[in-house]
Amino acid sequence: MIFTSPEFIYIYCPFVFLLYFILNYYKKWNYSKWFLIISSLCFYAYGSLDFAPLFILSITINYLFGRYISSTHENKYDVKYRKLVLFSGIFLNIFFLGYYKYTNFFLENINLILSNQVSIVEIILPIGISFFTFQLLAYLLDSYQGKTKDYKFLDYLLFITFFPQLIVGPIVHHSEVVDQFESEDKKKLDYNNISLGIFLFFMGAAKKLILADSLTDASQDGFNHSAVLGFYDAWTCALGYTISYYFDLSGYSDMAVGLGLFFNIKLPGNFDSPYKASNFADYWRRWHITLSRFLGDYIFRSIFKKGDSSQKFYTAVMITFFVSGFWHGAGYNFIIWGILNGVLVCISHFFIRSQIKFPYLFSWGITFIFIILARVMFVSVDLNTAFLYYRNMFSFTNLNSFELTYLSSWDLFFLFIGTIICLFFPNSNSISEKFRNNKTYLFYTFVLMLLVLANIGTPHSFLYFQF
Repeated sequence: MIFTSPEFIYIYCPFVFLLYFILNYYKKWNYSKWFLIISSLCFYAYGSLDFAPLFILSITINYLFGRYISSTHENKYDVKYRKLVLFSGIFLNIFFLGYYKYTNFFLENINLILSNQVSIVEIILPIGISFFTFQLLAYLLDSYQGKTKDYKFLDYLLFITFFPQLIVGPIVHHSEVVDQFESEDKKKLDYNNISLGIFLFFMGAAKKLILADSLTDASQDGFNHSAVLGFYDAWTCALGYTISYYFDLSGYSDMAVGLGLFFNIKLPGNFDSPYKASNFADYWRRWHITLSRFLGDYIFRSIFKKGDSSQKFYTAVMITFFVSGFWHGAGYNFIIWGILNGVLVCISHFFIRSQIKFPYLFSWGITFIFIILARVMFVSVDLNTAFLYYRNMFSFTNLNSFELTYLSSWDLFFLFIGTIICLFFPNSNSISEKFRNNKTYLFYTFVLMLLVLANIGTPHSFLYFQF
């Protein structure tokens, strides 16, 4: 089920919201939690029914592993068993992720290297697996380090399955939300949270429906014809995908945060005006913040410790971005995309450490150009498509013919508006801080709601559903 679909907006969300708070009104705390869990599982099963039983089994096993690890933390005689359980849990999660996401990638490479014809398996990727796997791993690793509490199974289950963040994040840390689910103060209707939640939900939906979807369709049409693109088409389609990816993913995050507020649960923000960054280190502090946080906490900091050499720092950066690239997708274009970002982040840190500064506009311009170039590698179906696309981006033979084939006048208008919003307008975090329950914001909410409801049709999947 997609947040911008009529069945979600008109049926699912109002029903879950009303019944949840009715149960809480009569102080049926556990019933309300179970209802929200079952509703979240139904939300998941709507889009990935075949995987739902395995999803529930995986959650349960991870909880039992985590509880065992946590309960034996003070017993020095159980160290080897605790490690065995930890590694078993990590292996289990990575095995499931690897099987569904990377099996065909490895089979294709085996066929290429050995000139075999191993049959490619038809595997459907369960939605959300890349995101909730990280949350399960974080729980296990934190249990081993003694950072988890003795969570009740009910609260743990709700933390993993909570439908606003289940499919595309934000990647939520257990310490951020479990205590919120346990708090009785969160069981009461909070009209300030509901008002802000509605505003954020429809702002995110407007990003998705009005800006992201049209730009994605037009830009993808250009990428489908990458071999014959002219200079201007190549750059406008690449910029279109760069802008659409931001509004697609940040729109989902706004909706997720807004939906969380409906239930008085504060989810972390995921974007902080990333296209205003003046270097790639800053860009990755602003883009997909919860993913960067996870990779930093559990990959980068497991390699680099404070006081280590610069060489180890740069090695840790490169390994982290290699993992990020491979996590995003099973293809060499994703691996190269990760390595490219790692190199650019290393260059940024080198300049920062060397105290080499450039004028802001120059730094921002170079950074934004490389953001666009990196996006080309990310969205291309394979390396050949990416290289053809780059060739046309830097082919200057037809500069006199300013003719755009794939982006219509309306697409160019939305591209212009989207770029202006990214570069000059406040982001969702800033707007949320200034939000007030007054006539001005009520008017903004009403306008956003009209725009969204007028554009609901056949919903487009979110771009990160495929990851």
